Amino acid sequence: MRNRFLSVAVATMAVGALALAGCGSDDSGGGDAGGGGAAKKVGVILPDAATSPRWEANDRPLLADAFKNAGIEANIQNADGDKAKFGTLCDSMINEGVSVLLIVNLDSDSGSACLKKAQGAGIKTIDYDRLTLGGEASYYVSFDNVQVGKLMGEGLTKCLTDAGKTKANIVQINGDPTDNNAALFKQGYVEALKPKVDAGDYTIVGDQTGKWDATVAGTAFEQLYTQAGGKVDGVISANDTMAQGIIARLTANGLNGKVPVTGQDASKEGLQAILAGNQCMTVYKAIKKEADTASKLAIALINGETPGSDLVNGSVKDTVLNKDVPSALAVPQAIYKDSVKDVIADGFWKASDICTGQFAAACTEAGVQ
Repeated sequence: MRNRFLSVAVATMAVGALALAGCGSDDSGGGDAGGGGAAKKVGVILPDAATSPRWEANDRPLLADAFKNAGIEANIQNADGDKAKFGTLCDSMINEGVSVLLIVNLDSDSGSACLKKAQGAGIKTIDYDRLTLGGEASYYVSFDNVQVGKLMGEGLTKCLTDAGKTKANIVQINGDPTDNNAALFKQGYVEALKPKVDAGDYTIVGDQTGKWDATVAGTAFEQLYTQAGGKVDGVISANDTMAQGIIARLTANGLNGKVPVTGQDASKEGLQAILAGNQCMTVYKAIKKEADTASKLAIALINGETPGSDLVNGSVKDTVLNKDVPSALAVPQAIYKDSVKDVIADGFWKASDICTGQFAAACTEAGVQ
């Protein structure tokens, strides 16, 4: 990877920081809230706006509101999937003197470089949603991501069983291999499917990355579908975005709704696909809880407090450093057609967001209101 660490003159760094602060994508709240005139600041780097709608639609406003309400100045930026921009944002936040840096990495190499530089400057660091291998973050906030994968594997088994399928050819479309979460998700669904695979009931006829991209996932699935001679009975898709690309290819072959597809994120499109019968399930991760935990953790660190067990409830192994990272882990939930209403009830989406046009009747049938 390439990291652009700012090593130019102080004047140049100041100009860069002003340019970033002036762009329309940052959120800030609070102000000079620290004792002795020292501002309490947190820097947040989100990864992109393409792999999942959650980062801008959910995480940004939730984190911004939490910090504003706590009187914490927050600089929230999006790297737009660009490692060079990620590095520049990281340097700018370090130079502006944030007390805590919270990141969602693009990959462990660029993420680790950022975290190490922040730690060298005496800044506490938080890995948000994705663990940065080798980064040695102070804390990690996420979900039990192996369990997320298990829910997908169990979900596909349930959907196949409900359809009367006791024997099945399975295609796995995995997340981006640069994302440690993708490996954890896969660990989970491989474990969940293992009894059926070992018994000879399920056969994995394809296993490929979709890189969190609908087009890439759709192309990968079509290639595997062709290689399998069209004999595919179920698909593990590691998130809803990729599921959309896979469902499009199934639709082109007249198989949408006939071949169950999993997902993750409880995205608008994912929930609508479930209501329409084209996607069998998704995994709901209550981002509100994740963002709330991350903001409380950051606020505690900014205030010089040691987070208690009410926040830090476990640990996750950094397999590069062979160290346990203190972690705050939330519990995911499997969502099927009859439980789409749970996501609405939790306030993640409004019924009016989901129950539009052709989906209105399905919402009524599923009790979504």
